Amino acid sequence: MAKLLMWFLGVFFVLTKLVDSYEFEDFFYNKTEGAFLESVYGASAAAPPPLMIGLTIIHGAAARGAVCLDGTLPGYHIHRGYGSGANSWLIQLEGGGWCNSVRSCVYRKKTRRGSSNYMEKQIPFVGILSNRAEENPDFYNWNRVKVRYCDGASFTGDSEDKAAGLQYRGKRIYQAAMEELMSKGMRYAKQALLSGCSAGGLASIMHCDDFSNLLPHTKVKCLSDAGLFMDANDVSGGHAIRDFFGGVVKTQGLQNTLPRTCTNHLDATSCFFPQNLIGNIRTPLFLLNTAYDSWQLQESLAPHTADPHGLWHDCTLNNERCSPSQIQFLQGFRIHMLNTVKRFAASRQNGLFINSCFAHCQSERQDTWFSDNSPTINNKPIALAVGDWYFDRSGVKAIDCAYPCDRTCHNLVFK
Repeated sequence: MAKLLMWFLGVFFVLTKLVDSYEFEDFFYNKTEGAFLESVYGASAAAPPPLMIGLTIIHGAAARGAVCLDGTLPGYHIHRGYGSGANSWLIQLEGGGWCNSVRSCVYRKKTRRGSSNYMEKQIPFVGILSNRAEENPDFYNWNRVKVRYCDGASFTGDSEDKAAGLQYRGKRIYQAAMEELMSKGMRYAKQALLSGCSAGGLASIMHCDDFSNLLPHTKVKCLSDAGLFMDANDVSGGHAIRDFFGGVVKTQGLQNTLPRTCTNHLDATSCFFPQNLIGNIRTPLFLLNTAYDSWQLQESLAPHTADPHGLWHDCTLNNERCSPSQIQFLQGFRIHMLNTVKRFAASRQNGLFINSCFAHCQSERQDTWFSDNSPTINNKPIALAVGDWYFDRSGVKAIDCAYPCDRTCHNLVFK
């Protein structure tokens, strides 16, 4: 019986992966989530189990029309702060790719990325959300919140497609979540940090000044982890990520909701790229990114459409399998990224931590955020760099030497 059950679970896992692969962003995200769970639960047999936090549905969102792609109500997870952190708030906007067409959004609304019906009832609070000082030294006793992502456009859309039964209400979801949290005590916050990873990292950039305006008498800063998606040529010389983002913008009508400081002089698709937004953000912002981001390598630089013969296949799965010419191409991508943030880094209020790793979302994983062997730049791990910057203990403009010099990386390897 046990063998039969294991066989069934194995078949179910394979079928699930095949279904997920129809939408490239969810296909990748499932792979990274697998690595994330392995790092959280498999790092040490002696590690204590993570804090599990239940889902809270935002019932007040209905009056705002703030609903997920399928029309269900959005939600969040919250763990209350205490002691010195009782009046401090950390808000994390969840990531998880995007949908760039009616078809992919229809598929997405049958998943946790488009419907609260499919969201996990409990999730682990680890990394920047951990409640343990030894895992999260500066924010462990803050009010910590994870806002679930179910709109497919980084919390920016405000339209609908009645024929397809799709609600593109990400902007309203963000506003409804903030309104609910304000009613739960965030309006009295003395300190606040808006964060997010991947699509949520992009959202934290998009909403950084909004969040600051919401709390005019509070010390507010923003953290974008793995959200610096570059408008870069792919390995074929094409523009795979620009074409994809263009689909997101067109499908959800984002030309009407993206920051006017950008759309008044650039096209809407360009204004979905953070490199064209960060220069206009007034609130202090910290960019945490890898110079060879795994998501961008797999889905922006060398997706199948740009690499039909699979010459980059092994390299995208394991950086140690990249050829010298492929590494040279990736070094050019790194230089492009560093040139893009030069002006941003010149501002004293902003922070930067760009390490030369093949990874994605380093604040959400315990092993990369803060552990005995965390990635470091100049011997400083990510959690302490972010804390030093937030609390003004020191300025942080940390840029790693080029690959392969950093031996502290936790590079993602896919099978």
